Amino acid sequence: MSLRWRLISVIALLSLFGYLTGANFVDEERRAGAWWLPDEGLRLGLDLRGGIHMVISPDLDVAQAHELDHRRGNLEAELEREEISVGRLVVAGDAIEVAPQAPSDARRVREVVDSFGLFDVSEGDQGLLSLRLRAEERDRVQKEAMEQALEVLRLRVDDPATGIQESVVTRQGRDRILVQIPGVSRVPDIFKQTGFLEFKIVDDSDLSEELLRARYPDGLPEGKAIYFEKERETQRVLRAYLMDEAPAITGEFLEDARVAFDSRRSEWKVTFEWDAEGGGIFGDLTGPNIGNPLAIILDGQVRSAPTIQARISRMGEITGRFSSQEAADLAVILRAGALPIPVVLEEERTIGPALGSDSIRRGLRASILGLILVVAFSIGYYRISGAYAGVALLANLTLVIGLMSLFQGTLTLPGIAGLVLTVGMAVDANVIIFERIREELRVGKTPRAAIATGFKKARWTILDANITTLITALILFEYGTGPIKGFAVTLSAGILTSVFAALVITRMLFMIHPGDRNLAELSI
Repeated sequence: MSLRWRLISVIALLSLFGYLTGANFVDEERRAGAWWLPDEGLRLGLDLRGGIHMVISPDLDVAQAHELDHRRGNLEAELEREEISVGRLVVAGDAIEVAPQAPSDARRVREVVDSFGLFDVSEGDQGLLSLRLRAEERDRVQKEAMEQALEVLRLRVDDPATGIQESVVTRQGRDRILVQIPGVSRVPDIFKQTGFLEFKIVDDSDLSEELLRARYPDGLPEGKAIYFEKERETQRVLRAYLMDEAPAITGEFLEDARVAFDSRRSEWKVTFEWDAEGGGIFGDLTGPNIGNPLAIILDGQVRSAPTIQARISRMGEITGRFSSQEAADLAVILRAGALPIPVVLEEERTIGPALGSDSIRRGLRASILGLILVVAFSIGYYRISGAYAGVALLANLTLVIGLMSLFQGTLTLPGIAGLVLTVGMAVDANVIIFERIREELRVGKTPRAAIATGFKKARWTILDANITTLITALILFEYGTGPIKGFAVTLSAGILTSVFAALVITRMLFMIHPGDRNLAELSI
């Protein structure tokens, strides 16, 4: 490519990225009113923009209780298979209690229990066995519960419908989860709900629990429980429902959930779709119950109880006087899945944007000061060639900020540190080139030949050094979280642009001057 076309291409590229860079310094109101400006640019992280810092603690005791209940079912099935009768088989606190039906069965019961290899067994009066999970088994259960809770929270945050970008969801210590959300001032509802969805056929209902219980003077039928539909804001009971304690089907079979607007009722709703297995179960549930109410229960509270009009298999909908935001949050929760255990919001801290603005000012001041000092040193040491390095450095900063704006990257305080580091790295590549040129001049080559050989010999050294750094940055991005990712993004973009600035822009400046001229001495 000729020098003219190189110059035109570089100027066009710098103009584009300069436009993207400059748009970041225009406030959002002016940007929204100017069609020629991009709608979005660099995003600011929590430390620069402000937001919510939360520490969430999952209830690991519930995870252990779920595991005990599951193992109790397995033990019951195994005892039935071995035709062993027991008088008592229940979960009591942190143990499963097993009592043989007859003293002669005690040995056989103990053999079945020992075959599981999961329990520490203690024996009480009349042969009562207390089975507690072994320490390693408890650790496994708690670890799996934490990982599942972490994954569900990440899915909820990363869902495009939440509008929450560049948030941090990571494990903190053994039993806590750290969540950081930039740009919000309240805890979103997606963190307040477990998301356990159940469907049950309604047996009976009334306006209050008292009226409903009055119909059953001898007590509620076995296996039945009362659930409530409440008003969103005041939590006033709207209706009480009697239904089975065990759900007919749960949200684990859901394949998708979306927000829709019901124009007939003029309200928001959530449409859902079952997977193949769930569709079969739901069809078997709704088919025989046409004309009966079907309660839709989320986290133990009835959201709606519509009457079944026809057999439903794969598709359905949830109504319940939702606002648009409540419907969107519910759809996100259902898509992400239910949390395996309840969670408690242990700490909530709001980070104000004023701290972020101060950090931005200090970071920009440090970047500008570093830029001035580096350019001054380069010019003082390498003269005109040092000025070329300064031009390449300015172009590099324009390119890196423009590149991050193009891909809507997130700038954090460590990211600003990455920008400052990029300044030094960009000059480092030019220093390698200039020292190579000096070496060629010392052996008697002409300035023109020394420039060509210097760039040729320096190219692979620069590429090797920057590729190794880029690999490290990519590893930081893959395995890091939050601010570490922000630093890795800035560093990666800076590596790519600094190599381009040194090998293309600086080379082009030497092609302009001295170019083809046979100078007696090169200003380097």
